[in-house]
Amino acid sequence: MPVEFLTDEQATAFGSFADEPTRPELERFFFLDDEDRKLIAKRRGDHNRLGFALQMCTVRYIGLFLEDPLAVPWPVVEHLAAQLEIEDASQIKRYTERQMTAYEHAWEIREAYGYHLYEDHAQGRKFRAFLHGRAWTAHAEGPKALFDHSVGWLRRNRVLLPGVSVLAREVAEVRRIAEERLHTTVAKEVRRADAALPGDLVATLKTPEGKRYSELERMRRPPTRTTGTAMKGALQRVEDIAAFQLGRVKLDKIPPNRLSALARYGLGTKAAKLERASEPKRTAMLTAVMRHLEAKAIDDALDLFEILMATRLISAAKRSTDKQRLSTLPQLEKASRLVARAATVFIEELEIIEQSGCDVDVAALWAALEEVAPRAALSSAAVTVVSLVPEDDITAETALRSALALRYNTVKPFLSLLGESKALDAAPAGRRILTGVQRLPALSRRKVGEKPLLPREVDEKLVPAHWRKAVYANADLPQGAVDRDAYVVCVLEQLFGALRRRDVFASPSHRWADPRARLLAGKRWEAVREDVLAGLSLDEDAEAHLRELTAVLDATWRQMAERLEEAGPDAKISIEVQPNGRAKLNVEKLHALGEPKSLKWLRERVEKMLPKIDLPDLLFEVHGWTGFLDAFVHLGDGRTRMKDLPTSMVALLVSEACNIGMTPVINPGYEALTRSRLVHVDQYYLRADTIAAANAALIEAQARVPIVEFWGKGLLASVDGLRFVVPTRTINAAPSPKYFAKKKGITWLNAINDQVIGIGQMVVPGTPRDSLFILDALLNLDGGVKPEMVATDNASYSDMVFGIFKMLGYRFSPRFKDLEDQRFWKASMPGAEAAGRYGPLEAIARNKVNVKKVITHWPDMLRVAGSLVTNQVRAYDLLRMFGREGHPTPLGQAFAEYGRIAKTLHLLAVVDPMDDTYRRQMHKQLTVQESRHKLAREICHGKKGTIHQAYRDGMEDQLGSLGLVLNAVVLWTTRYIDAALAQLRAEGHEIRDEDVARLSPLKHKNLNVLGRYSFAASQPVDGLRPLRDPDAPGLDDDEDDGAED
Repeated sequence: MPVEFLTDEQATAFGSFADEPTRPELERFFFLDDEDRKLIAKRRGDHNRLGFALQMCTVRYIGLFLEDPLAVPWPVVEHLAAQLEIEDASQIKRYTERQMTAYEHAWEIREAYGYHLYEDHAQGRKFRAFLHGRAWTAHAEGPKALFDHSVGWLRRNRVLLPGVSVLAREVAEVRRIAEERLHTTVAKEVRRADAALPGDLVATLKTPEGKRYSELERMRRPPTRTTGTAMKGALQRVEDIAAFQLGRVKLDKIPPNRLSALARYGLGTKAAKLERASEPKRTAMLTAVMRHLEAKAIDDALDLFEILMATRLISAAKRSTDKQRLSTLPQLEKASRLVARAATVFIEELEIIEQSGCDVDVAALWAALEEVAPRAALSSAAVTVVSLVPEDDITAETALRSALALRYNTVKPFLSLLGESKALDAAPAGRRILTGVQRLPALSRRKVGEKPLLPREVDEKLVPAHWRKAVYANADLPQGAVDRDAYVVCVLEQLFGALRRRDVFASPSHRWADPRARLLAGKRWEAVREDVLAGLSLDEDAEAHLRELTAVLDATWRQMAERLEEAGPDAKISIEVQPNGRAKLNVEKLHALGEPKSLKWLRERVEKMLPKIDLPDLLFEVHGWTGFLDAFVHLGDGRTRMKDLPTSMVALLVSEACNIGMTPVINPGYEALTRSRLVHVDQYYLRADTIAAANAALIEAQARVPIVEFWGKGLLASVDGLRFVVPTRTINAAPSPKYFAKKKGITWLNAINDQVIGIGQMVVPGTPRDSLFILDALLNLDGGVKPEMVATDNASYSDMVFGIFKMLGYRFSPRFKDLEDQRFWKASMPGAEAAGRYGPLEAIARNKVNVKKVITHWPDMLRVAGSLVTNQVRAYDLLRMFGREGHPTPLGQAFAEYGRIAKTLHLLAVVDPMDDTYRRQMHKQLTVQESRHKLAREICHGKKGTIHQAYRDGMEDQLGSLGLVLNAVVLWTTRYIDAALAQLRAEGHEIRDEDVARLSPLKHKNLNVLGRYSFAASQPVDGLRPLRDPDAPGLDDDEDDGAED
């Protein structure tokens, strides 16, 4: 092996035909144009012409002339012979009879087409400039990827490839130089900012007296408890890291991905090893780590603040008020019954008086009422109803805020640190709130018992109507005094909302930064605008784009109206006009498709033919096909550093995916399966980027299996969430009584295409609306073609989401549960004839899109789309900012108006009166995803399917591993189904294409995920096994990362 990052197989395949060229490759590299033919025609004899053509195309395809020009796949020779009209391709064997002929032809081809030797100085300078630039800016690719890019550059620039060892050493040397440049540059900038800063950073590696771990380790650890004291600790962690003032260090000339990779490596390295590192590497790593932790600490603190406000304050106060109202329900019911009976008698008496024309006899009325109950009881019942029933809608909210004010002691510990934090900033809409927050430290220190708070000392505009009673009318305080506790909690609730809308934001931060600042603008937008618009098929001219889109909507309305009339009584929909004059759409329920006997026989036959297999054996077999485990490279330098790494990776993947911990997969007698080895591999090899790279290999392999063509082209995808309870103490999970009962949990949001392979995934706390995260998942796929249609469930819907999906080139296709209640829209351009006259559908085409609003905001809408597709900003942040909790911004309203066109096109396709293909397509894809989730539950069987990870990275790694193993299982089953079908056809069975299309690779009866037990008898020598050392490291690696809440 010439250099360790290349395997023996990769080194052998270099500069040769490793596989037979595909049809597209034959057409691209082995096509002979007129110039080629002129040069070939100068040769004498068919064998020389064919040999000359073979060398000409070989150097195009491989990048060098072969020592043996005939060492090519035979289909290549036949392809060239056919173009040259040479009937007997076997004449090529005569080509090497004269040894010098091949060398002379190679020299002539080199001269004719401008090929350069690798030793050429001019080309060498260009190549090394490319290599150094790529190594500096694209570190995350790893050495193998850089090697491949090098080969690509040499081929494109017609430089003949050198030997594999020469090129591999060149790549390794360039990467070494780039690493040294990185370390030197960072350390130099650190010393330039503050000569004492390197020493201060190194000091964090020391363990203070009486402590168990170093200061750096303390700063690494995010909070896990959701208490006010934990929030204080989280903010203190922010302050401690901010004290290094790393913003002074100017690192803007260093590619961000290089700093991120350096930080990841430093975070994964123990303090003792960091301390032993040589300079300037040590300073560079510590700087990158601290810069990363600076943003991460702020994110963790604000994540904790969000969950603290949502669960410990707002939800707790709501439960308290609900419980209080529930306790008064029997009293209210009794009083209400009495008042209702009295009111009925009163109304009856008034009607009698009205009919008889008599005067009102008050005494008679009271007598009638007292037959229901005594006068005192009636008065008491009326007072009870008045006291227990809110006077208006705001009363219940007021009661909730009064209960919230009682939670002041929960927030008191962190008020000073929060108000004094320099990490928070605000947009104009949030500046008043941030100013109010900055005044909280003084209020928290004030002894209000001695000096009550006065109205002039607080910002009245920060107190909404539902807070006024709690803030200004506390009966326990002196007249005119302000309830300090209520006011503080009121301001914190305003901050909570402002942070979610990003009116208040943080810096530096990854998850709570200002999304406005990350949008493309100015020269940055101008530089990519043309490519972005072309890639998304969008027009810069809003009117031209909308004219075409409204015409499509109008034509679809008319087509559906015609189809409804054509369908007559057999239509799958009907329109009913209700008494209130509004039209209601009735849609026939989608009935299940029947299963022919041929399908039942085929499904049963194929399932019985699938070999039984254990999960580890399956992963090894899939690796043999795809090499997907080669994607797991070392965090530090992107190489594979150890022998038998695939074995260690399979053990870790089984451990993570099956949720069984490391203990069941450890084998002390096998080096690749020892605990220390697995812990090391887990720390340095198993991470989000390597899991994504491994997934890409599986996605590509799945698409090449012939049977997959019957299932789909990869253009239809679905996104849905699988919920997991997290019993471990953590701030990265959230409550949801519906899914998690009294515990907290997370949602594993995953995307799967119609080839039944997972193409993307992400982990989100709790069970938030999927639509807020779907776009982020789709814009960061692991591999595969970009889907055109995205099916989701009902929870993902909003008009704004429709609009953003449409602009990014996706057809958003949610499965509505309340289809008959959806609003349909029509649209026409300003000044044009109003859309309408849709026959029987006119009754539901009642709403009109505000096209003018879209035209007004079109340039900003394009800029948002460009920012999303280039990953400048998270879709989640923009949707929260545009939506503003039900009060969208003008730009958000424009996206919603635009989305209503896409939504109506989707609805009209769903309610097609004659054809339910579109609806069945969505339903089938979502059913496939549900089946995949069932298989995921089957695999993730350990610990009752609960995730015992406290930190976000651990959750992402574990569920990423589950997704990878799922894809491996799907690929393995797909290939064996394809082989089973081939065997059945060979045996003479008739296999119908429509039956093949309904087979699923998500069956698992043949798959053993439970492992196997050993029954070899072993008796301890002294009668008992030795006790474990309770202080030994790694003793509880498989235990919870935190106690249960």
